[in-house]
Amino acid sequence: QVQLVQSGGGLVQSGGSLRLSCVVSEAALNDYEMAWFRQRTGNEREYVAASPGGPSAYYEDFAEGRFTISRDNAKNTLYLQMDSLKPEDTAVYFCAAKEPDSIFRINLARTYRYWGQGTQVTVSS
Repeated sequence: QVQLVQSGGGLVQSGGSLRLSCVVSEAALNDYEMAWFRQRTGNEREYVAASPGGPSAYYEDFAEGRFTISRDNAKNTLYLQMDSLKPEDTAVYFCAAKEPDSIFRINLARTYRYWGQGTQVTVSS
């Protein structure tokens, strides 16, 4: 059973940075498409960024230029570096994994099979 265990997150002031980590166990990270999603209070889960494999990376508009998704296959770990954080970035962040799929579905939460436990990110103004 593939498991995703998240760490990182916490409280940071506006303009600050945080890095989230997501360790994949019982599977090889390299075999999966990976992504980050977030859920703000009262909202549906929304796509943040994706790493389908190799050096490719895709971002939602709000994350472009501020967030960086990366993977370390040797450590079986996915990262999300978040810089220039804003109060509206406050949310629970989730990592997710799925078997290789169409690139056109990379931002669809319902297509991801495995999920991390979520980690709270709070950005104060």
